[in-house]
Amino acid sequence: MAEKTVPATVSNGGSNGAQNNGGNSEMTRAAERYAPPPVDIYETPNSLVLLADMPGVPKENLEVRVDQNTLTIQGKAQHLVKGEPIYREIELTGFFRQFEISEEIASDKINAELKYGVLSLNLPKSEKAKPKKIDVKVS
Repeated sequence: MAEKTVPATVSNGGSNGAQNNGGNSEMTRAAERYAPPPVDIYETPNSLVLLADMPGVPKENLEVRVDQNTLTIQGKAQHLVKGEPIYREIELTGFFRQFEISEEIASDKINAELKYGVLSLNLPKSEKAKPKKIDVKVS
């Protein structure tokens, strides 16, 4: 599994309050920033296991998808305390990372679990990719 891409900055394209200056557009809001979550990847005989640190990301702000052999992990962290902050030193960012996965992964059987800010993905190998033991006959 290889890392594929990083997010491109989002352009307003002259809409939503941006001023159009002959093709050069001035953005009125900063583009959303993303950080790549640190990951560990382990290989077992039957699957790959990917662990991604995504602190502060609740399940409802997490998206994991596979599209054309690209695994995408995206999440938006949120503050635990509801209300308007008076003073804040920590700015929460979103997480975004993509990986190219091979045909040897059974993408329809991938499962995910989020626990204590760690996303755990189990990417099962397809039957053709699993190691097979060959019995030797003696004649």
